[in-house]
Amino acid sequence: MKAIKSNKEFNDLVQSGKPFVLDFYADWCGPCQVLLPVVEKLSTEFKDQVEILKVNIDEQRELAAKFKVKSIPSIFFLKENKVYDTVNGVASESALRKKVEALI
Repeated sequence: MKAIKSNKEFNDLVQSGKPFVLDFYADWCGPCQVLLPVVEKLSTEFKDQVEILKVNIDEQRELAAKFKVKSIPSIFFLKENKVYDTVNGVASESALRKKVEALI
C-alpha cells in the first residue's frame, strides 16, 4: 500500500481524477495498526478502480490539518476532490468494503 509523502503527491492524486481513499494513521496508534491489514487488503482488491493510500499524521501534518483530522484512524473516501464519506476509529472489513464500492 502506497503512502502519501508530500503535498505534491496529494495534488497529483487529486488531478488524476480517480476516486481515492486516505487512511490517516500513526505508527504509535494501536487501533491504526489493527485496521492496517484490512485497509491493505482492500487496497490490493480494488487497485484498478480506487487508489487507497495511507497518510502518516506525524509526517504529513499539513495534510492532516487540511482534512481536520482530530482522531485516528480516520479514513476519508474522496471522488472529484470531494469527501463523500468518512470513518473514524476501527471499522469492520465489510463496512469499509461497502464504502469503497459506493465510491466506484
